[in-house]
Amino acid sequence: MKQVINILLCASLLAAMASCGQKSAGKDSAGVKEDTAAKKMLQGIWLDGDDEDNVVFRVKGDTIYYPDSTSQPVYFYIAGDTLVMKGANTTKYPIIKQAAHIFQFKVLNGDIMKLVKTDDTSYLQQFLHNQPVVLNQNTLIKRDSVVYAGDEKLHLYVQVNPTTYKVFKSSYNDDGVEVDNVYYDNIVNVNIYRGASKIFGRDFRKEDFDGQVPHEFLKQAILSDIVLKKVDTDGLHYRVVLAMPDSSVSYQVEIIISLEGKMTIKKS
Repeated sequence: MKQVINILLCASLLAAMASCGQKSAGKDSAGVKEDTAAKKMLQGIWLDGDDEDNVVFRVKGDTIYYPDSTSQPVYFYIAGDTLVMKGANTTKYPIIKQAAHIFQFKVLNGDIMKLVKTDDTSYLQQFLHNQPVVLNQNTLIKRDSVVYAGDEKLHLYVQVNPTTYKVFKSSYNDDGVEVDNVYYDNIVNVNIYRGASKIFGRDFRKEDFDGQVPHEFLKQAILSDIVLKKVDTDGLHYRVVLAMPDSSVSYQVEIIISLEGKMTIKKS
């Protein structure tokens, strides 16, 4: 432990002597000074100390990269005895021990993550994916149907359009470290016609439902679909599905569109 304390003290002195114009010697938004010597020591590929066939992450520059293609690279810095990762959320991990080939820190469940650095460059093959794999299907969906509201014949169109709008979902990997997975949201177009006359037409985005869905859920959710439920004297009732990616959790919201084209949104 004394050796670790000496390492951290030396790292702090080196950080204080670093060039003031360098980003790595700067301060975070809270004014905490970064330990550039500790960051330099962390560069390289790190394996699970209890299972050295398991690659945990690679550190290059000010970024941590994960071997699985769904976890987003994350910016990090070390301040004092804390590893700080700044992804969708800012997460802090107390450092227990750091040396040239040893790094130990406490993850959020209280376990100690014990890592060892490898000099085996063959492990670089695990980081060659060019971009994260998008787990949703990016599928264009088109539906058209005919319904009757009393004696009126209505033609309905719904189109689910994939977008390039990124949605980040934070989760914990098998090592207890928070990672960000990336998905892409949809825009859903709804049109209602009476003969050749359009009585309603609109593009829906998930932000249209921020009054019905908790903000923290909506931030990580995908606008999955809008489906007709029923037609009655109030008009056409659509079910909106806002889904958490890779989860059975979702919120359902109801859109009611009257035969005059007036829209009401409420919790389902």
